Formats: sequence, C-alpha cells, structure tokens
Amino acid sequence: MSRKYVHHICIQTNTYKESLRFYQEALGFELIQETPHFHQRDFNTWLRLDSFYIELQTGKTGELLDPPNANTQGLVHLCLWVENLDAELQRMKHLGYRLKMKDGQEIYTVENGRLLKLLAPEGTIVELRDNQGI
Repeated sequence: MSRKYVHHICIQTNTYKESLRFYQEALGFELIQETPHFHQRDFNTWLRLDSFYIELQTGKTGELLDPPNANTQGLVHLCLWVENLDAELQRMKHLGYRLKMKDGQEIYTVENGRLLKLLAPEGTIVELRDNQGI
C-alpha cells in the first residue's frame, strides 16, 4: 500500500476574519495562501500547522452558512496535541476564546489523558489534549 497521511480539512465560515485570527493566534497555524474571490467565495485560505492544513473558506456570494450542529453525521471535532494543557488553558482564557465546559470543568480527565474543548468563532469544536496516544 502506498504511503498516506491526513492532508487537510476544510472549514467554512460566516466569520472569516475572526476564524482566521483564531486558527493563527490560538492554535498557531501559519497563513500559507489567501485567495480572494475564489469560485464565488470571498476567500479561500490555506493555513498550515506542521504538515497538516486547514482550508478556510467563506460561503459562496449571497450564501449564509447554517450554524454547526453537534448532532449531525460527519466530523464532530478537531483534536490537537499540546505539550502543556494547563498553560494552554491560561493562554486561551487570556486571549478571550470560548471554552466548552463539561460538568462545570474546563479541563477534564478521559481515558489516558486530559483535554479541553474550544469553540472556534464559526462553531468548530477544537479539542486540545495532553496525551499523544488514544
């Protein structure tokens, strides 16, 4: 079998500038390419973290994208490993990003590690986890 790896996910947003700032400022993605007026979209942008990309795009002209819904099929969240979860929590709070609490807890323990969940401006749930395994 030939070599494979995850290349990118595509995230659509009605809040382009806020989403772009979140992925760069909060998560450390680097802006690789920003293309305005791309196939009837205001923007189609490529962001990179190591060898993983996010394709961030607006809806087509005149289109208002539906809000995300956690009770749908398909991608539910994106997870990134972080070296120091406690420090990341403090940094996210300082930057003013929204957390998704569980049972009143910002950081909670799961099998084999701890995690927190952030809500990106467009509603994508981004999990930060301190365990590199499953």
